[in-house]
Amino acid sequence: MNDYENVPEILEDGCSFYENALKKARIVSEWTGEVVLADDSGLEVDALKGAPGIYSARYAGADANDEKNIEKLLEDLKDVPREKRGSAFRCVLILYRPDGHFECFEGQWRGQIADKPVGPGGFGYDPVFFLPDLGMTVAQLPPSLKNELSHRAKAFQKLKNTCKNTFLLK
Repeated sequence: MNDYENVPEILEDGCSFYENALKKARIVSEWTGEVVLADDSGLEVDALKGAPGIYSARYAGADANDEKNIEKLLEDLKDVPREKRGSAFRCVLILYRPDGHFECFEGQWRGQIADKPVGPGGFGYDPVFFLPDLGMTVAQLPPSLKNELSHRAKAFQKLKNTCKNTFLLK
């Protein structure tokens, strides 16, 4: 995107990660005439019926930051026991061609919402996204392990596999 000036601003007003990613990819591809990869991602909490979902970045309001979003999330879950705090980070990637053809790749990373933030790393909801199998939050993971296990890593692996199968790349 840094190679283009005056890229149109895109309002993420879809009803799903898929709709937002597709809109971003389509608009930029049509504007640049290039193949475009766009994503939309966020946190879905089972006890909150999928919220914050597409509103993850602005869960606590239009001028929210990570800290405010986490505070609101923990407040909304204050009466929910740990075993009912299942959640998932979800990522939707859209690879869009200027001829209008596109493919979708999705990744999901399951965990639970912790009672309080723990760990110095990551961003967003990482300090409260607890991974039971590892016994720690995402914010406690080394970046290399996060990049291997995350919802984005899973979506990108699907993209990579498709490219290998399509183009016989090794």
